Amino acid sequence: MSRRRADACRNPAWGAIPAAGRNWLAGVDEDANYLFQIPAATPKNPPQQRKRDRDRAERMRLAGGPMPSLREKAYAFARQRTIVRTCDFTAIGIPRHYLAWMCEEGWLVREGYGLYRAAEREAA
Repeated sequence: MSRRRADACRNPAWGAIPAAGRNWLAGVDEDANYLFQIPAATPKNPPQQRKRDRDRAERMRLAGGPMPSLREKAYAFARQRTIVRTCDFTAIGIPRHYLAWMCEEGWLVREGYGLYRAAEREAA
Protein backbone atom coordinates (compact mmCIF):
# COMPACT_ATOMS: atom_id res chain seq x y z
CA MET A 1 0.00 0.00 0.00
CA SER A 2 1.39 3.39 -0.89
CA ARG A 3 2.11 5.98 1.77
CA ARG A 4 -0.64 8.28 0.54
CA ARG A 5 -3.21 5.51 0.67
CA ALA A 6 -2.06 4.39 4.15
CA ASP A 7 -2.37 8.00 5.38
CA ALA A 8 -5.85 8.24 3.82
CA CYS A 9 -6.90 5.14 5.78
CA ARG A 10 -5.81 6.71 9.06
CA ASN A 11 -7.10 10.22 8.43
CA PRO A 12 -10.17 10.56 6.20
CA ALA A 13 -9.57 14.31 5.82
CA TRP A 14 -6.48 13.63 3.66
CA GLY A 15 -8.42 11.87 0.99
CA ALA A 16 -11.04 9.21 0.59
CA ILE A 17 -10.36 5.65 -0.51
CA PRO A 18 -12.02 4.94 -3.84
CA ALA A 19 -15.22 2.89 -3.71
CA ALA A 20 -13.55 -0.02 -5.50
CA GLY A 21 -10.97 -0.29 -2.70
CA ARG A 22 -13.56 -0.49 0.06
CA ASN A 23 -15.48 -3.54 -1.16
CA TRP A 24 -13.04 -6.30 -1.95
CA LEU A 25 -15.70 -8.47 -3.60
CA ALA A 26 -17.98 -6.02 -5.33
CA GLY A 27 -21.58 -7.16 -5.65
CA VAL A 28 -21.30 -9.93 -3.06
CA ASP A 29 -22.98 -9.83 0.32
CA GLU A 30 -20.39 -9.27 3.08
CA ASP A 31 -21.63 -12.27 5.11
CA ALA A 32 -21.02 -14.59 2.17
CA ASN A 33 -17.28 -13.80 2.29
CA TYR A 34 -16.82 -15.86 5.46
CA LEU A 35 -16.92 -19.60 5.88
CA PHE A 36 -18.47 -19.43 9.38
CA GLN A 37 -20.82 -16.61 10.26
CA ILE A 38 -20.39 -15.32 13.81
CA PRO A 39 -23.49 -13.84 15.45
CA ALA A 40 -23.07 -10.22 16.49
CA ALA A 41 -24.28 -10.65 20.06
CA THR A 42 -24.93 -13.86 21.88
CA PRO A 43 -27.33 -13.67 24.82
CA LYS A 44 -25.61 -14.48 28.08
CA ASN A 45 -27.24 -16.97 30.39
CA PRO A 46 -27.60 -15.85 33.99
CA PRO A 47 -25.11 -17.51 36.33
CA GLN A 48 -26.37 -20.72 37.83
CA GLN A 49 -26.80 -20.85 41.59
CA ARG A 50 -25.86 -23.83 43.65
CA LYS A 51 -28.75 -25.77 45.13
CA ARG A 52 -27.84 -24.83 48.70
CA ASP A 53 -27.83 -21.13 47.73
CA ARG A 54 -31.24 -21.46 46.07
CA ASP A 55 -32.58 -23.26 49.15
CA ARG A 56 -31.15 -20.61 51.46
CA ALA A 57 -32.70 -17.80 49.39
CA GLU A 58 -36.05 -19.60 49.47
CA ARG A 59 -35.87 -20.05 53.27
CA MET A 60 -35.07 -16.34 53.71
CA ARG A 61 -37.96 -15.37 51.44
CA LEU A 62 -40.39 -17.58 53.36
CA ALA A 63 -39.12 -16.31 56.74
CA GLY A 64 -39.93 -12.73 55.79
CA GLY A 65 -36.52 -11.45 54.76
CA PRO A 66 -32.97 -11.50 56.07
CA MET A 67 -32.29 -12.04 59.75
CA PRO A 68 -31.02 -9.06 61.79
CA SER A 69 -27.26 -8.63 61.85
CA LEU A 70 -25.25 -9.31 64.99
CA ARG A 71 -24.85 -5.57 65.56
CA GLU A 72 -28.60 -5.00 65.36
CA LYS A 73 -29.22 -7.97 67.64
CA ALA A 74 -26.69 -6.73 70.22
CA TYR A 75 -28.02 -3.16 70.11
CA ALA A 76 -31.62 -4.32 70.59
CA PHE A 77 -30.52 -6.54 73.49
CA ALA A 78 -28.67 -3.64 75.13
CA ARG A 79 -31.69 -1.35 74.66
CA GLN A 80 -33.88 -3.81 76.58
CA ARG A 81 -31.54 -3.76 79.59
CA THR A 82 -29.82 -0.90 81.36
CA ILE A 83 -26.38 -2.45 81.78
CA VAL A 84 -25.26 -5.59 79.92
CA ARG A 85 -22.32 -7.80 80.81
CA THR A 86 -19.99 -9.37 78.25
CA CYS A 87 -21.11 -12.86 79.24
CA ASP A 88 -24.73 -11.87 78.49
CA PHE A 89 -23.74 -10.94 74.93
CA THR A 90 -21.80 -14.16 74.44
CA ALA A 91 -24.76 -16.13 75.79
CA ILE A 92 -26.97 -14.89 72.94
CA GLY A 93 -24.27 -15.52 70.31
CA ILE A 94 -22.54 -12.12 69.98
CA PRO A 95 -18.73 -12.48 69.80
CA ARG A 96 -16.76 -10.33 72.24
CA HIS A 97 -14.78 -8.56 69.52
CA TYR A 98 -18.05 -7.12 68.15
CA LEU A 99 -18.44 -5.17 71.39
CA ALA A 100 -15.21 -3.23 70.82
CA TRP A 101 -16.20 -2.49 67.23
CA MET A 102 -19.65 -1.33 68.32
CA CYS A 103 -18.10 1.00 70.90
CA GLU A 104 -15.86 2.53 68.21
CA GLU A 105 -18.85 2.98 65.88
CA GLY A 106 -21.00 4.57 68.60
CA TRP A 107 -23.54 1.77 69.06
CA LEU A 108 -22.49 0.87 72.62
CA VAL A 109 -20.88 2.76 75.49
CA ARG A 110 -18.41 0.96 77.72
CA GLU A 111 -19.32 1.67 81.34
CA GLY A 112 -16.59 -0.39 82.95
CA TYR A 113 -14.69 -3.66 82.70
CA GLY A 114 -17.13 -6.03 80.95
CA LEU A 115 -20.09 -3.64 81.31
CA TYR A 116 -21.84 -1.97 78.37
CA ARG A 117 -24.96 0.06 77.72
CA ALA A 118 -26.73 1.11 74.54
CA ALA A 119 -25.75 4.51 73.18
CA GLU A 120 -28.40 7.09 72.50
CA ARG A 121 -28.71 7.19 68.72
CA GLU A 122 -30.68 9.51 66.47
CA ALA A 123 -33.54 8.01 64.50
CA ALA A 124 -32.45 7.75 60.88
